[in-house]
Amino acid sequence: MSNSDRVVLALGGAGTVGSGIVKGLLDKGFKVAVISRDSSRLERLRSFVSPNTKDHLTTIVGNVGSEEGAEQAKQDLLKAVGKVTDIVSSLGFSWWQGGPPHTQTLKDLHWVIETLLFSTFVSWKTFFPLVRDDSSCTYTFITGGAGEKLLMPGTGFLTVGAASTLAFCQVLREEYPEVPCKLNQVKINTGVATPERMAPRYLNHLDLGEAVATLVERRNSSHTVYTVNSPADLKTVLLEGNL
Repeated sequence: MSNSDRVVLALGGAGTVGSGIVKGLLDKGFKVAVISRDSSRLERLRSFVSPNTKDHLTTIVGNVGSEEGAEQAKQDLLKAVGKVTDIVSSLGFSWWQGGPPHTQTLKDLHWVIETLLFSTFVSWKTFFPLVRDDSSCTYTFITGGAGEKLLMPGTGFLTVGAASTLAFCQVLREEYPEVPCKLNQVKINTGVATPERMAPRYLNHLDLGEAVATLVERRNSSHTVYTVNSPADLKTVLLEGNL
């Protein structure tokens, strides 16, 4: 199956990380679908991708954070594109610094968990059946390393939320060891930014997108965690075919 025959659902595709992945996939010839609650973010995404690839981008207004919304989004997606062969999930947010736990409320914690874990779970439960039983299909999670340590004072709830997502990905790998679909995770242990917001050791979201698109294209591994600690690690996946 050539790239032009493959349809990638990019969950979180309108965000900073996701938009780089969407552009990388489109530039490799994939068809890409993106679902977002915010139509203005989808319009910005359409303006961001390479002009000659816009016809291969399908955007759908929907909410994958609730079971009802995700199911409706799935129906709208299949009506628009017919099939899905690959899924890349980069849901959530990359930064939160609301303060130490004693200054926060249960509502604050619930919002963080809902944004980072619940949306990842609901969307996986809804869309994974579209690719689960086909060895030529892929499902790739993009996660952060914030769940393994406190990045700085005041970011504790980010650590809790990110850790829950890491644990969920581990559970999937171990609960479904024989699933035909290529199930992988890219864990990013550094910042990701657009070119105008780069900082030392950060990943350019365009470079990350190209690397993830290469991983999806190759389909040569499964149940693997690829850890990215620096921009040099992306060069490894691009030039040598592994992270």
